[in-house]
Amino acid sequence: MHYSATNESFAILEKKGLYLVDSGGQYYNGTTDITRTISLGQPTDEEKRDFTLALKGHINLISAKFLEGTSGHVLDILARHPLWQEGMDYKSGTGHGVGYLLGVHEGPHRISTVPNEVALVEGMVVTVEPGVYKQDKYGIRHENVASVVKDLKNDSGQFMSFDILSYCYFDLDCLDKDLLTNHELNWINNYHKMVYDKISSYLTESESAWLKEKTREI
Repeated sequence: MHYSATNESFAILEKKGLYLVDSGGQYYNGTTDITRTISLGQPTDEEKRDFTLALKGHINLISAKFLEGTSGHVLDILARHPLWQEGMDYKSGTGHGVGYLLGVHEGPHRISTVPNEVALVEGMVVTVEPGVYKQDKYGIRHENVASVVKDLKNDSGQFMSFDILSYCYFDLDCLDKDLLTNHELNWINNYHKMVYDKISSYLTESESAWLKEKTREI
């Protein structure tokens, strides 16, 4: 889950398999932490299945509404549910707080199976990053940064939700559409439209055309 190359132990990139990039930076208007997984060749059925299951978990959590006072520990199952249904799991947390010009892993809140009673309150920034990790085969992670915002309020109380702060395409060539619900397909299409709309104006004509293909509707 936290692979790094050394002179003694490293992987060689070829025109096959999956490539996971976990990146981020410190900026005056925010700190980023974002992970994407792309295929370097033709993905296998197993890779597509695992990629899609992890993305289903990401969508399930990041699109959730939850009552004010809810902790990340309570929400963690939303990201794992699609994987658990297939007898799979990842042995790491699902999300961590992100500080502003501080630590990229900034508490006290987190999303994890480890008990944590700290509520997710308005203005907190947190990552959502379920994945699949198979020893000596590949790693998959889908990570976005989001802020906690107030959502609808009714007789049941104040609900909260996540406002996504990071915009980068998901590799559509790795998806198994047969595993996706209509809600999930619509979420991906809507998210990709926002990615293109927010970023394309900063790109050259050829770069914009490349992004248009990466964010095509499915």
